[in-house]
Amino acid sequence: MTPKERVKIAMDLGVPDRIPLMCQLSVGHMLQQIEVSSLDFWFDKEVFSAGLIKLRQIYDFDGILVSLHGHDPNWKKRIKARQSTQEGEEIIRENGDRILFTRDDLPQVVPAKEKPKPNIFDISLGSFGQEKDLPEELDYIPVSQGLHFEICREHKFDVINSIIEKAGEQFSIHGEVTSPFDYFLDLLGHQDALMALIDEPEKSKLILDHFAELVSKLTSEMCDTGVDAIKLSSPFAGAGFISPKFYSEFVLPFESKVVRAAREKGVHIYIHTCGAIGDRLELLFDSGASGIECLDPPPLGNVELKEAKAVARNKGFIKGNVDSVNTLLLGTDQEITEDTHRRLEIGKDGGGFILSTACSIAPRVKRAKILLLREAVERWG
Repeated sequence: MTPKERVKIAMDLGVPDRIPLMCQLSVGHMLQQIEVSSLDFWFDKEVFSAGLIKLRQIYDFDGILVSLHGHDPNWKKRIKARQSTQEGEEIIRENGDRILFTRDDLPQVVPAKEKPKPNIFDISLGSFGQEKDLPEELDYIPVSQGLHFEICREHKFDVINSIIEKAGEQFSIHGEVTSPFDYFLDLLGHQDALMALIDEPEKSKLILDHFAELVSKLTSEMCDTGVDAIKLSSPFAGAGFISPKFYSEFVLPFESKVVRAAREKGVHIYIHTCGAIGDRLELLFDSGASGIECLDPPPLGNVELKEAKAVARNKGFIKGNVDSVNTLLLGTDQEITEDTHRRLEIGKDGGGFILSTACSIAPRVKRAKILLLREAVERWG
């Protein structure tokens, strides 16, 4: 059985020859493992795609997550200056913004001029393209607060196509889109956006629906590349940010629309939500998603795998849930092996399980520790 077939059977809620292994890696961890410039890895499609393929080889994962897409082949022409620093590299863009690149974390943006966030009370909603505060098409990924990855429209899926061509016959290739809720938080700023849910709930829903339409369109287009699955990134929809009631009102309807866009194309889509989600596991599956990932266990979150398996049965697959901090980063080899063994015994019952870290593997996790996961699936998976 090929790794691609193995992952597909698990996502179809079946029982493959062994449990698939496929973890998400933080950008910092990727850069710790491969000898490339962090700046080139971020902007250059060839460097990025080669890096992802090499990382899969290093850890013998059954699939590859392509977390960024839309690389501009002419990205160097938009850089005014580039220089080495003590921490890494720094560039100055044409608009004066500085971006700092290190080997430990995401790039840090230092804007030449602070751009004020729009106020929800000032946003006038019309048809697509008529409102300056809302995009007509998604040309960016809101990676982190203040950090956008720009999507080059003419080369929207070049990196995905390249990886599918090189590795897609043997391995499961997953794309990634971002939740409408994340775009909403990014638009207004996290604090003001959360307040807007209380002060202007109906207007918030209109904005969320606008982004849901755009993300759904992007998702549908991504499906046409031939990806095996799509990750719907929704890190800010856990209990640390909003209640189950607000999740049902401001996240679920709009993520459900994105999920439908993928399922109508026959492509699996799974939701990635961090932190404490034990009180909304059923709501996540109510979206119609093929599966869910993270499922952070205590103390990182509050999800016990056995309970999650009971909720997920016949509804969708689970991708998780080794604690990437307290187990992989801080644990001993014996603790990692024992913890992974327990999760495999619980996860493989009834199928529909992919072994993964709960969230991204931290930058400083040693390579040898991650390789223990491969040993575990070979022994007990």
